Amino acid sequence: MDKKLNKMAVRAGVITAGTTLMLLISSPAFAVARDDGDDPGSGLSVLQTLGLFVACPIVLFAIIAGGVILTDRPRKPHSDS
Repeated sequence: MDKKLNKMAVRAGVITAGTTLMLLISSPAFAVARDDGDDPGSGLSVLQTLGLFVACPIVLFAIIAGGVILTDRPRKPHSDS
């Protein structure tokens, strides 16, 4: 029982250390300096952001779900006799 707990603790530590390392490597440390040819453009307004990241996925989900529901309906009732 003690070996199993020790093994699980080591595994959790390795996963935590690996995740922390990946987060540190991918942090935007040099994002302040602009690259050559970098032209970010203007930002999005609040309404544009909500429309793009909230409304569009909801609408797409509704369209896909509606299409699946409409094409999955049984065409004729089945008679068991």
